[in-house]
Amino acid sequence: MYEVGRLCVKLAGRDAGLKCVIVEILDNNFVMIDGQTRRRKCNVKHLEPLKEVVKIEKGASNVAICSALNKLKIECAEKKEKAVEDKKENKGRTKKVKKVKEKRPKKEKKPKTKKKETKKEEKPAQKKKAKAEKKQEESKAEKTEKLTKAEKPKTVEKTAAKTDKKETKK
Repeated sequence: MYEVGRLCVKLAGRDAGLKCVIVEILDNNFVMIDGQTRRRKCNVKHLEPLKEVVKIEKGASNVAICSALNKLKIECAEKKEKAVEDKKENKGRTKKVKKVKEKRPKKEKKPKTKKKETKKEEKPAQKKKAKAEKKQEESKAEKTEKLTKAEKPKTVEKTAAKTDKKETKK
């Protein structure tokens, strides 16, 4: 059913509804098509074969396919072949010559000396934060000292009060 030169209608994709010719059979499910559509690999499920068969060679060019379709009164725009154009364009161009840079002599490396450790100057905002943190730590330390001093006598007083109560009860 699917053979080289078979005229088909594309059913799926952006080329749907356009006529094409099978240029090459790739395997059981895929063929190469060309014509009103783009030249590309296509699944046979996306093609509907027609009765007409065009006499073309396997892997024929777009020009040969368009001339065969024009004989059947099917309009086909000839497409430029990219590979041929690139070769023609490259023949007319001259190659760019790269300039070779002179190598500069390498500078002598000086032995590394140990750097003295210097205190980094803090930014004003960082200084303020550091001062505030120190103040907070100092105030916490003072509070804990006060609490420990204040608690000790209270505990002694409490224990003394408990012993007094016990004595009075007896």
